[in-house]
Amino acid sequence: MTDRGEEQNQAIHPFNGGTSVRSSRDRLVRKLREALGMPVCQALDDASVVEIMLNPDGRLFVERLGQGVSPVAKLDPGAAEIIIGSVAHALQTEVDGTRPIISGELPIGGHRFEGLLPPVVAAPSFTIRRRASRLIPLDDYVEGGIMTAAQVRAIRQAVVSRLNIVICGGTGSGKTTLANAVIAEIVSAAPEDRIVILEDTAEIRCMAENAVALHTSDYTDMGRLLKSTMRLRPDRIIVGEVRDGAALTLLKAWNTGHPGGVTTIHANSAVSALRRLEQLTAEVSQQSMHAVIGEAVDLVLSIERAGRGRRVSDVMHVNGFNGAQYQTVHCAQIDEDIHAA
Repeated sequence: MTDRGEEQNQAIHPFNGGTSVRSSRDRLVRKLREALGMPVCQALDDASVVEIMLNPDGRLFVERLGQGVSPVAKLDPGAAEIIIGSVAHALQTEVDGTRPIISGELPIGGHRFEGLLPPVVAAPSFTIRRRASRLIPLDDYVEGGIMTAAQVRAIRQAVVSRLNIVICGGTGSGKTTLANAVIAEIVSAAPEDRIVILEDTAEIRCMAENAVALHTSDYTDMGRLLKSTMRLRPDRIIVGEVRDGAALTLLKAWNTGHPGGVTTIHANSAVSALRRLEQLTAEVSQQSMHAVIGEAVDLVLSIERAGRGRRVSDVMHVNGFNGAQYQTVHCAQIDEDIHAA
């Protein structure tokens, strides 16, 4: 007969079913959904939603893929503050006037949350970047007029040839969604490859059988993760976004036996992406890294907002650095392709 102490141990120990842990998480998610309210939860459950934005004036806006931004509701400051406080509780941290900014992944769907309280804003406000729930294949980009068939062929050839791909664009331009489409091509073309994914927040979708996902933390930055990655026997290295001196570590990894990787970067054009890499590598090295960048980066995809949708404005091959400038070749763009037709 089992004594009471053993029964309690079985109920709470995660290796004995984790009943208590699961029920605690279920309660946390339920309370968080109650705090978020119906308008926000409906938007989170809508696969077409890209971003949910609450302004200090209480107006709640939603951006839907291909439909632009539209207002959906109005929240009073008290409700907004409860939402931000509930998210902080779910993330096991605190937010108040002395710590008015909270960032993290929601336990609901892994969506990225950024919340702000006074005094940095006039009234509580937040933005939720919704994690993509479905993969958009490259063929859909062509059908939607986002890129040309020639651009897709260039990307697929780059994947097969194990070229390193940098995807650039502004905030909310669709870099991660495009990266997921490229990664799907990698998995299809090389299903046996071991893929190591490094991110600050979980946004990359990878269906590879042999994949490892690593995330930064308050104590482990991207540079440290990249160094650890070298010991994980990767075939391809994917970084969700490069934004600091860790870019140099990634470029060196790509140049030393780990080709065929993908990363994203904030830049407004393909050429600007190379300049941005120069700036990031300069944070950790006084030497010029033009040659390293020219050797490591093979293809740059530039995506931008266009009206209510997105547009791949450039697909640029990089053939090295000749001592004075990068040697580049551009694929036909949407407007050029239509004109040629």
